Amino acid sequence: MICKNCNNELHSKYCPDCGQSAELKRIDGHYIIHEIEHVLHFERGIFFTIKELCLRPRLTIETFIKEDRSRLVKPVIFIIFTSLIYTLSEHFFHLKLSYMNFERVDDSSFNKIFIWMQEHYGYANILIGIFIAIWIKILFRKHGYNYFEILVMLCYTVGIQMLLSSLFVIAEGVTGLGLVKFAGLFGIIYLIWAIGEFFGRKPMNYFKALVSMVLGNITTFIMIILFGLIIDVIIH
Repeated sequence: MICKNCNNELHSKYCPDCGQSAELKRIDGHYIIHEIEHVLHFERGIFFTIKELCLRPRLTIETFIKEDRSRLVKPVIFIIFTSLIYTLSEHFFHLKLSYMNFERVDDSSFNKIFIWMQEHYGYANILIGIFIAIWIKILFRKHGYNYFEILVMLCYTVGIQMLLSSLFVIAEGVTGLGLVKFAGLFGIIYLIWAIGEFFGRKPMNYFKALVSMVLGNITTFIMIILFGLIIDVIIH
């Protein structure tokens, strides 16, 4: 037999080079149930990832980066999934985080981008994280992590922040209590704690985490304004 993935000769049920199964099972009800169980497995998968990131963010992310990448949900999938959860909860209960309030004052491109960020805060967080990672790289450069490893760390920690925000949205939607206004505060506290923990339990590291977040947000807004101005100049 020949492996359909890498074209190497097979002598067993799995390819010794790429690990591809010699014979794929048909997609049926059993297959779908197995895939769902795989995603929701408590020893690996989404629940395991959330639990470990809440209890042991430093050890969990360090292990993923340096040792074992099989137990956690992949970072990009995790941030997209958690942002989707937040977006769905926000639209279902018609509630929004109050610390992003932009009004349509004109038809400028950057104003439209800001409005989009307000309407899609879950996905806007991914954009903001790109610039926060730059400042983390600068302020924590002595720790030896490259930019992409820092992005991995942020995918996981910002993902948990999105889940915390989702919990506050759902709680207010169910109880009617004004809980969403606390979502931003708890999310920021978690991010400062998780980033500080990742680089070592020192007071200065928590302060650097806060500074990185502030500078990352400022840089994001500056870049959006510049990008919007360039678009307006080209259009007009």
